[in-house]
Amino acid sequence: MAAITSAVIAIAGVILGWIAIEIACKPCLEKGREAIDRSLNPDYDPDDDVLSNNIRAPLHPNPDPVNPNNDDVESDPKSTSAASSSSPPSVIKVV
Repeated sequence: MAAITSAVIAIAGVILGWIAIEIACKPCLEKGREAIDRSLNPDYDPDDDVLSNNIRAPLHPNPDPVNPNNDDVESDPKSTSAASSSSPPSVIKVV
């Protein structure tokens, strides 16, 4: 009976250890599993995935979130809005 109890405790320990590793390393394991799935997929074409892997792609495609069309706010001198009388907002880059 002691052998069965030891085996059950050992199996439970292995299962709990596996669950702990899955939870702790979830992002890394998901990326690895996606890479394995892509490499085993015969229909996968790496050339289709160029945009998502572009290192030099801008993080924010529109650098001016306040003025997305890059319109000149101060072009109308008769405008009395607060935006035209104050200095243009600066873009803060978050790293």
